[in-house]
Amino acid sequence: MAAYFVVQATVTDEPQFQKYREVVVPFIAKFGGKIVAKGAHVAVLEGAHDPRPVVMFEFPTMEAIHAFWDSPDYVPIKKMREGIATIDVWAFPGV
Repeated sequence: MAAYFVVQATVTDEPQFQKYREVVVPFIAKFGGKIVAKGAHVAVLEGAHDPRPVVMFEFPTMEAIHAFWDSPDYVPIKKMREGIATIDVWAFPGV
């Protein structure tokens, strides 16, 4: 069953964050993740929502998301964004 990984970031150093993107996107692909929305602005139809753009990846399973997120190889990649961005991340299974 497909699963989805959603990220919203507050970036304080765009050039450095771009370097992180260039490394993390191919790394995510190794776990079967592919971008299905990039820089998407959410249309709020009811209620409230954070106005930051959304990036969403589709993975083959929730297990694949956890394998990516918990990978020891992700640790140095994750450190690339320390001090240059704060992120909110959600993961959920599809139907």
